[in-house]
Amino acid sequence: MLEKDRELAVSGPYAFTRNPLYFGSFVVGLGAAAAGGVLWFVPLVALCFAGVYSKTMTREARRLDARFGGEYARYRQAVPLFFPRATPYGAGAEPISFSLRRYVRNKEYEAAMGAVAGFAALASKAMGWWG
Repeated sequence: MLEKDRELAVSGPYAFTRNPLYFGSFVVGLGAAAAGGVLWFVPLVALCFAGVYSKTMTREARRLDARFGGEYARYRQAVPLFFPRATPYGAGAEPISFSLRRYVRNKEYEAAMGAVAGFAALASKAMGWWG
């Protein structure tokens, strides 16, 4: 069972990118911006995302390096920071099953809340409530 800050996650989506949640949020954000119909908004979303999350990812990488040392250094060398690699890292890694308790404890629901807010905004626009 993956325990945040106790065990380095290298399987599942982490076998392709060191930041799957940020990458997924980026793709959803770009899609929502494009679906909004204002095309100049797409690069604006990408720039804002890069400005905020590049610092966050760098800070998290430093923290993981300090916490996991050589294990993280090997992982960092093989797995890209953001854009996923084509093949999984460490194919022999044991997959970790989903746990609602762990999901809540690690506050992973924050990304789902953002996606719901984005889709609600798109739905309100489609219904003619604004823009």
